[in-house]
Amino acid sequence: MSVSANSEPPLSISTEAIGDRNSSSLWRDLGSELVFTQDVTGRYLSFYWQQAENFDLNAEQTVTRSLNETFAPVDLAAYLQRVQRIVSSMTPERCKCLFRYKQYLWSFELVISPIPSTSQTANRVLVMGRQLEQEATQQLSLTPQTVCQSIVVPSAESKKLLIHIARNIRRTLDLNTIWQQTVDSLGEALGVSHCIVCAYRENSEQVHVVAEYRQIPVRSMVGVEISIADDAGFSQALKTLEPVVVDQIDSPSFQQSLLVVATYYQGKPNGLISLRQCVRRSPKQKSDRSDLVTPPRQWTADEIELVREVAEQVGTAIAHATLYKELEEARIQAEEASRLKSEFLANTSHEIRTPLNGMLGFLKLILEGMADDPEEQQEFIKEAYGSAIHLLHILNDILDIAKIEAGKMELELGRVKLDDLFSHVENFTKPQAEQKNLSFMIQKPDTADEIVVYGNYKRLLQVMLNLVSNALKFTDEGGITISADVVRKKIVFQDYELPGIVKIRVVDTGIGVSLEKQEKLFQSFSQVDGTLTRPYGGTGLGLTISQKLVEAMGGEVYFFSMGEGLGSTVMFTVPLYQEPVMSSAPIDDSAN
Repeated sequence: MSVSANSEPPLSISTEAIGDRNSSSLWRDLGSELVFTQDVTGRYLSFYWQQAENFDLNAEQTVTRSLNETFAPVDLAAYLQRVQRIVSSMTPERCKCLFRYKQYLWSFELVISPIPSTSQTANRVLVMGRQLEQEATQQLSLTPQTVCQSIVVPSAESKKLLIHIARNIRRTLDLNTIWQQTVDSLGEALGVSHCIVCAYRENSEQVHVVAEYRQIPVRSMVGVEISIADDAGFSQALKTLEPVVVDQIDSPSFQQSLLVVATYYQGKPNGLISLRQCVRRSPKQKSDRSDLVTPPRQWTADEIELVREVAEQVGTAIAHATLYKELEEARIQAEEASRLKSEFLANTSHEIRTPLNGMLGFLKLILEGMADDPEEQQEFIKEAYGSAIHLLHILNDILDIAKIEAGKMELELGRVKLDDLFSHVENFTKPQAEQKNLSFMIQKPDTADEIVVYGNYKRLLQVMLNLVSNALKFTDEGGITISADVVRKKIVFQDYELPGIVKIRVVDTGIGVSLEKQEKLFQSFSQVDGTLTRPYGGTGLGLTISQKLVEAMGGEVYFFSMGEGLGSTVMFTVPLYQEPVMSSAPIDDSAN
């Protein structure tokens, strides 16, 4: 930014005079109330102030002392950062700055100009200032960490800052990096006390704080959920997509000024940026507003415009990063699905070949007349038939999962008697349990009439046989227990109001499943652990198909296991068609 010649005198000062500690007369001739030169570390090279003698401030001592011991900006870090920027860009800047010395504070309007050397670079600045208040304000309870001055950002500087911030956030597609660079860049550029950025999803009632910049000792807000309805500034910013200056907020400890703006992409908000400028109050100030150390921050038009344009850039970056993240997750899921399907096809081809080879083997023995007598031949036929049935079950599982994934599984629902269902399951599976020397028990609720559920008999039987067959397959010692409980809890399914649900459990004492591997149980084409399940065979589709069928009938499936070798429990629910007459009171879950 170029400085108007009408507002300040020309900067035609010799390099020798700049470093001369006794050049007060020269600085006095410039006509400014405050004139000094500094290097990029903030060390005074020369110093003049009209009011210095009134406050026992010696110019020569000012040059020799450290900034912590003499006249210096309150927010020294922000000031020195500005000096570094001016020296690097070789561009003068105008700003307001709060200075302190002993127990006093002064507010100045400054023009900071780089001093070029013979190599046309600079490592020093000339600062000329005008005091904004005639009287010094007595400092009460103030530290550089708790007071931040209002820095005016010139329009030319705003453009540079915008380009700098936009360049940084567009170098990455990592959301966390974008969020953090946004708050850091805005916080440092505007010298605010606190800056947060919140993630927002369309139609959400809350925003989530994902990054922050802090210049004051306040508790971190990262991870906090903020209700939009409870914050008028947030609500208005999301609605209008324009910066919102929140009225002055006073608390017992802080005096605060807020600027809130929504980030957005294609007219839809995807985040919020909140900048807070605050001043800590002393005990005396808490009861007396007239004795404030510094007035509330007034957000300038340039600052508001800068924040608005940054928000637009950040919104675009968030949208691109979110899309990239979603595409990356989709790619990973697709690759995992492809891997699982390849693994499934390898396992399934093995499962299909096993019964098929059995059928072919026994039929070949019969065709070649290898049976010793009609009784042995009948045995060969039975074995071939058993292999054919096993093969049919595998093919049915594959067809079922294909229908489910294609959304073509249609079920006709109606009355199903629980006794009939359990009786069929017992007749089919109890002999298998006895062959393995396993106990087999069915526990039904004590009722005076039949328990009737709402579902599809064929598919409920398929689910039960899948679960019990799995339990038998993976259990070598102990036994299997099937139980049911009636839960009185009104539900609505397919526009029907039903009186409750029945919880059906299949409990085994088998190999169990480790806690970290249980999430794989219901994934299509996935087996929990091939090293454990390979000896038992199977396609790994049983639980997935059971889950999809139960959900299609208005129920849910749950799996419980305390770990490997500790057995398993699979529970599923099915809607109750009519409430039975119980010999003992049913479970009442209506309150939940």
